[in-house]
Amino acid sequence: MKKFLIILNAIILPVILCACVSCANFQSSDEGHSLWFKTSNTNVVKNVDKSDADTASLNIAKAELKQYGKSEDEVELSLLSTKDKNIGDQGYTIDASDSSKIKISANTQIGLLYGTYAYIRNDKTGQLKNNVVTETPSYNNRILNHWDNLDGTIERGYAGSSMWKWEELPNKTRPEYEEYARANAAIGINGAVLNNVNAKPEILTSEYLEKVKTLADIFRPYGIKVYLSINFASPKHLANLDTADPLNPQVIKFWNDKVAEIYNYIPDFGGFLVKANSESQAGPQDYGRNHADGANMLADALKPYGGIVMWRAFVYSPQSEDRAKQAVEEFQPLDGQFRDNVSIQIKNGPVDFQPREPFSPLFGCMNKTNIMPEVQITQEYLGHSIYMAYLHPMWKECLDSDTYQYGSGSTVAAITQGKLRQTSISAIAGVTNIGDNANWCGHDLAQANWYAYGRMAWDTNATSQQIVEEFLKLAFSDNEDFVSKVSGMMLDSRETIVNYQEPYGLHHIFEMNHHYGPGPWDVLSRPDWCPSYYHKAAADGLGFNRASTGSNAVSQYNEPLKSLYSNPETCPDELLLWFHHLPWNYKMKNGETLWNALHHKYQAGIDSAKSYIDTWDSVKQYVDNTRFNRVREKLVRQAKDAIWWRDAQMLYFQTFSNLPFPSDVSPTQKDLEWLENFKLDITNYEAPKIEDLPDYKLD
Repeated sequence: MKKFLIILNAIILPVILCACVSCANFQSSDEGHSLWFKTSNTNVVKNVDKSDADTASLNIAKAELKQYGKSEDEVELSLLSTKDKNIGDQGYTIDASDSSKIKISANTQIGLLYGTYAYIRNDKTGQLKNNVVTETPSYNNRILNHWDNLDGTIERGYAGSSMWKWEELPNKTRPEYEEYARANAAIGINGAVLNNVNAKPEILTSEYLEKVKTLADIFRPYGIKVYLSINFASPKHLANLDTADPLNPQVIKFWNDKVAEIYNYIPDFGGFLVKANSESQAGPQDYGRNHADGANMLADALKPYGGIVMWRAFVYSPQSEDRAKQAVEEFQPLDGQFRDNVSIQIKNGPVDFQPREPFSPLFGCMNKTNIMPEVQITQEYLGHSIYMAYLHPMWKECLDSDTYQYGSGSTVAAITQGKLRQTSISAIAGVTNIGDNANWCGHDLAQANWYAYGRMAWDTNATSQQIVEEFLKLAFSDNEDFVSKVSGMMLDSRETIVNYQEPYGLHHIFEMNHHYGPGPWDVLSRPDWCPSYYHKAAADGLGFNRASTGSNAVSQYNEPLKSLYSNPETCPDELLLWFHHLPWNYKMKNGETLWNALHHKYQAGIDSAKSYIDTWDSVKQYVDNTRFNRVREKLVRQAKDAIWWRDAQMLYFQTFSNLPFPSDVSPTQKDLEWLENFKLDITNYEAPKIEDLPDYKLD
């Protein structure tokens, strides 16, 4: 027996010691599933009573505090008997002036839940101060847009299949549904559009409304409303009408009846998201009507129940001389004609979620209509779930942009939040990066974008650095060395991608079927689906002339922006080729020719992408092996792709410029013929497999 114990100790003790050392450095990853909680998402609220709407949210808040190790003597939750108008229905006050007892107060249970999550977040990240803090959200409606299809695929989704298992609902639910709701509530998100904007009419059938109700019931205690994308032609598909004309009495009746049915299932239903007359989707223009006619018909049906219509401004047609202009051309003439429960949902840029765009001019020319920003959390144009791309700096760039609509200080954020004129809807939307992968987002660091969107929607003043540091401390490690190094590369990551993909305002030069990898030579059936429509590479130069001598898109911006953008000498370098077509030997502000400057931007992107591998290697001791290895593999691939992008773009552009590469950039590894013939066999529903991408060598 003694000999057996000695042998057993020899086996077990090293394992225990190894585990203890590991625990000192990092948290267990559970495949990254725990997000910003670091602990299992399922146990906290598993046995919490959520059946009573009067106590459900409060019970969750109490459970969260208990899980965090705080007793009622340490943290007090208080519903205010006299309403505090300053904090509204969602705000809260955290009184930490007495460190022996924290007091969280709010007008509503949801306010207390938000306050609880804020207290825990601030305490965990070292931001809790010994004072009184009152917070209210920047936007009242902070919504995720899921582009999930009823067959389980996700358009532009790179993290597996849809979370919503429609074939199982309503009879079977999954713990992930509540985990999802909890994760959103913890960062302040309070709405979810469950299905793709390219909607199938079937989502409005009784069969599917039963399923939607089940999800709505799970989300409700977390303060999350459900919304649905609708197909404008649903009356034809579901009621066998021969028209979907928004002024037709039968069509109006169909929508009134359908909305009443929805609210019978879901009393707090949020409303509709609509993509109409865009990319072959049905809409009011099919019947000689306009966007206001279509939106108002739906808004009138929703109005008695408190529902809203989010009508997307993403419209473009093949005959347009400049796709970037069409949203203003279609919507500005309708300003003031939309109902007060309609909001026009505007992408951050005028084209399509490009790595860098100027802000959409539509934000600065609607004076009498509710408008809301739409950003893309999923990385459709930023490397899918392969690239590390922290996107808050891109979104904040848009929100902080001054439109000058009401003079200096008329930022996109201020206008859409209703700070400069009266609005009846305050909302923001983010197209999600969430799927059924174990780590939710396909890339462990891409979780930061889901987190950042929620935190930004709640507080547009929060900085990119503050938010990414919070995320890293909550999801990985609060070690100062780890947070400093990883936050540094993440803050730099979006600019790096712009440098090696589309510097100086180049845009939409992707392989056009799936938007992964370069394709400046691609030819498709519509001109505005072709990269050449945007880069205009020719013997005389590069770039899209949107000045007064070209498409005159600059005229859609208010002064002084119109004049600033019109002149290449004053146009910001980062937007130069967005607004101007310039000769290859154009002299840049730094004294270089455009040709050489492009090379050096691509080289800077390559060098930065390579450096991220070393940075990640230097923090290995703070990250569990599963997540460390997963992220490292993708950083290596990203660095290789940076070279791929440079090779493809500059070799292709060289066929027009006939200029040599500068001597101080790294040599190409592929020739143009090989690059043009390489085809990546993926759809717009999936991310590429790393092993299927071009082979490149890193120095």
